This record gives sequence, C-alpha cells and structure tokens, in this order.
Amino acid sequence: MASDLPVTSSPQGEVFDLGYQRYDGPREGRSRARKAIYWDGVKLVLGIGRGPKAKILPLLLFISTMFPAVVFVIILSFVGEGENFLPGPADYNGIISFLLILFGAIMAPELFTPDRKDRVLDLYLVRPITSTDYALARVAAFMSIVLVLVYSGQIVLQVGLILTAVEPWEYIKENWEDTPRFMAAGFLMAMFITVIPMAVATFMTRRAYASAFVIGLFMVGTFVVNGLTSESCDAEARSEGGRIKLEAVDCEPVTGDAAKYIALLSLIDTSLAVNYLVFDKEDDDPSPAMLASRELHDAIPIGAYGLYTLIPLAVIWWQYRRTRI
Repeated sequence: MASDLPVTSSPQGEVFDLGYQRYDGPREGRSRARKAIYWDGVKLVLGIGRGPKAKILPLLLFISTMFPAVVFVIILSFVGEGENFLPGPADYNGIISFLLILFGAIMAPELFTPDRKDRVLDLYLVRPITSTDYALARVAAFMSIVLVLVYSGQIVLQVGLILTAVEPWEYIKENWEDTPRFMAAGFLMAMFITVIPMAVATFMTRRAYASAFVIGLFMVGTFVVNGLTSESCDAEARSEGGRIKLEAVDCEPVTGDAAKYIALLSLIDTSLAVNYLVFDKEDDDPSPAMLASRELHDAIPIGAYGLYTLIPLAVIWWQYRRTRI
C-alpha cells in the first residue's frame, strides 16, 4: 500500500570550481594599505583616473602658483641681475599665499568630505589599518602636492636669479643659504595650508560648505584683524614754501597696546611672519597686522603658528580616532 505521507528531500548543495586561486604573493599588510590611501589621495586631488573636468582646476591653480616665478625670470632675462628690485625667495611665499590658500580651501576637502558623505570609511577599516592611518595618509597626500607647488616656483626663481647674475658662481656662494631657508619656509607654509582646511573638512559632508568656511576664515579674518591693527594718526599743519601741508603725527593702532596681540589672530599674517623669520628678513611692505606683531618677541608669533598647526592636527586625529567598525 502506498504511503500517504509527503515525500521530503534532504538539502543538497553543489560546489562549482570557478578557478579561484589562493593568493601566494607578498603580504605587505598595514604599510601597503597606508601607501594605497596616500596615492589614492594624490590622484583624487590631481584628478587622475577621472574625466578632463576634474583635472582643469588643479592644473589652473598649479599654473597660477608658477606664473609669478616665470614672470620674474622673464624680466630677469631682459634686465639682467635684478634681485634688488624684484621679489626674492622670502617674498615669493607671500606673493603666492593667496593662491595657496585658495588651492587648500577648494581641494583639501576633496580628501575627506566624499568619504564622510558616502559613509565608506568602514570599507577602508576592514583592511589592517586604523582610522588614524587613514587620516594621516590623506594629510600627507595633500601636503605633498602643496610642497610641490611651493618648491617648484621657488626653484624656478632661484635658477633664474643664478643664471642672470653677472657671476653665477659668486651669486651661489653669497646666497646659498636661501636654499635651505626656502625649503624650511616652504615646509612650514605647506603644513599650515594643509591642516586647517582638512580639519574643517572633518566636520562637513559638503565640499562647497567646507571651502566657503575656510576662505572666510582666512580672508574675512585677515581683513578684520588688519582693520583692528591699522594705525590712526593725528594731523598737524605745517607751512612749507608758503603752503600749508598736513602731516600725520602720533600714529598708533586703533586698538592701542592690544594691537600686537590681536595681530596674531590673522592666520595669513602670522604664517608670513614666521616665513620672514626663517629668512631673517622683514617684509618691505607689511600689512598692519604684521607691522603690529613686530613689537612682540619672535617666540610669540612662532608659538602662535605652532598652535595654528598642532590644534588642527589634533582635531583631525580626534575626529577619526572615534571611528570604529
């Protein structure tokens, strides 16, 4: 008699050989992952691996930072030795500082905000790295590019000064200290331009907002501080050649003795003050903030610069150390 019970089948499985092979190559571990994130950051900023539009802005900013050095070299090629009237290595960082800030404000958020917006940081952390590794690799990637921007212009300017000198070898012997100085000043400038925009980007998920905030922080802050440290003068009438002339006398900052400390709130001027300290030179056309800060001991602007770089680095570390998977 046939059974009325339903026929049940046991679970079955099938294995397909798709040709997967076990990886037998070198396992580079954490250092390899750091390098991959670093090079990925460099490619992101330069637009490598993306369409032509992604490369236009980095290219334009790079040309802009190189343009002053090229112009100075062309002038030198016509007029000969002209370091007395053309900006030297100490002044060059000040000339391109606005362009560097613009570059940092626009491009630095590119390394943090997309990953935060898309919430893909956890995918990085499945590899043998920490969130600190990720953040430092991104910072190093952007700083490397800024260093190239700073050094390339300085190198072009140095070569032009040497080749147009009456006696190039004598010029090298008399000015050899400019090379280590512009290397040190360039490193300090690049660190400054890198960490502040990237620290801002750790709080935002939209690049436009981060860029606008950084530009406002640098530009508006500098404008306000220079207004507070500008000098107010009394006018005194003097007779000269039968004419009455007004001359400014008793000039002092509108904020009085506090002006020299208020000047330190200008991020750009504080960075440039350290730049001129490296070259052991004073700016020939200082802003009101830089002029006011000259009354301070050299250690104070240096300390302010240290705070403006170490605090953003600490912020970046703090923001990403909290990330766990």
